[in-house]
Amino acid sequence: AWANEIYVQQIGDNLDLDITQDGTDNVAGTSEQAMVLTGDDMTFDIDQVGDNNIISATINGNTYTGTINLTGNNNNVSLECDSGEAVACETVTADITVNGNGADIDLRVGETSDASNLVATLTVDGDNNVIDAEVDGTNADATIVIDNSSSLAGGNTVNVDMDGDGDINGHSLNLDITGGGGVYNVTQSGINDNTVDATFEGDNAAVDIIQSD
Repeated sequence: AWANEIYVQQIGDNLDLDITQDGTDNVAGTSEQAMVLTGDDMTFDIDQVGDNNIISATINGNTYTGTINLTGNNNNVSLECDSGEAVACETVTADITVNGNGADIDLRVGETSDASNLVATLTVDGDNNVIDAEVDGTNADATIVIDNSSSLAGGNTVNVDMDGDGDINGHSLNLDITGGGGVYNVTQSGINDNTVDATFEGDNAAVDIIQSD
């Protein structure tokens, strides 16, 4: 009853969008009515403080820089770039930070055409969070930092799928995991270099890494 709701439909270049929502059950787009941003050279910054908040955005443009900060529990993010449009997400920089438990983060880049360059950083401090990242690109670099409690029941889940024929730099994934439990699934494919650099500190992690040309 107290939710704030924001729905944005944007067409045009050089968008600079800043959104701050403080409270519970706030919405910046939904799966049924996502924010749709179409154009080149976009920047947006979304901050949500509270529980049970939602961010759902679709980006159709060549260059995108985005920062999302979530503080609270059971928050959901769905961020898609190049979803069903003719233009590709040529250059994407995404920085997502979660402080809390039970978040569901879904990042999809290059769904219908390879992204030329992705730099993504996801930082999570909390328990029972889920990160799903699917990237189709020619050069993708992702860093995921997890810090959860020592409780085995507090483990987080990370699923990363990076494919596409990388350029001379290929694809790289850095995992820095602290805490007990957790499930980590990584799939990388492409004709050039694929690199996973992972550090795990804690008990009972389940890790599955698959790489193929």
